[in-house]
Amino acid sequence: MFERFLLENSISFKSEIKNILERLTTINETTGARESFFKHNEGKPGDLVCALFDVPNSNLRLYCIRFGNSLIILGGGGEKKKTIKAFQEVDKLKEENYLLRKISAQIAERIKEKEITFSYDGTEITGELEFENNE
Repeated sequence: MFERFLLENSISFKSEIKNILERLTTINETTGARESFFKHNEGKPGDLVCALFDVPNSNLRLYCIRFGNSLIILGGGGEKKKTIKAFQEVDKLKEENYLLRKISAQIAERIKEKEITFSYDGTEITGELEFENNE
């Protein structure tokens, strides 16, 4: 999903993609996934779907699943229109957000069934990590 997001937006929004990649590098190497870096509650309560906060006046929205300060699963996203009030008004954003909600529910179920586990330090997730869109 994230790779597709990069491919779909790397030409039209080159500087924003560069900024997103720089922020992700900082999260990975320096700061961790601080709560203040994300817009929370972008999904259903408890599903951990959020959006990476963007630079003011940016055009892109990137969704992810945040597990504390140590682990994020990058999803997809797309162009957000400045005139919209909710992501549901943009088909691409709605599709990407709902797909991440579905994956989050699948992860929660697999954690419950002990098919997925986290490393002791919370920085890695292992187990059955292949997801079908129709699951």
